[in-house]
Amino acid sequence: MISLPAETPLYNHPLPEIERWLIEQGCQQNRSQLHCWYVKRDTWEAEIALEIDQLMVRYFNMDEEGRELQRAFKYSLSRQDVEDAVFSGP
Repeated sequence: MISLPAETPLYNHPLPEIERWLIEQGCQQNRSQLHCWYVKRDTWEAEIALEIDQLMVRYFNMDEEGRELQRAFKYSLSRQDVEDAVFSGP
């Protein structure tokens, strides 16, 4: 269980809590690139990368054309804001 409130900026969450949060969202960690996570929903898939200064999300398999979309979220955003933006899909 995550101990800091959802309104807390991501940069205030220790890495183990961020990883636990990603697991709770249904993400799976890439074992060869530990900063990368994968999540699949009914209408899209995404790779989430915990970069140095931001969280990068690359959505793929969004449609038959195979289009991709990449978004970046600063760690200064609250966990709830990032969760709402990332996991609502592209």
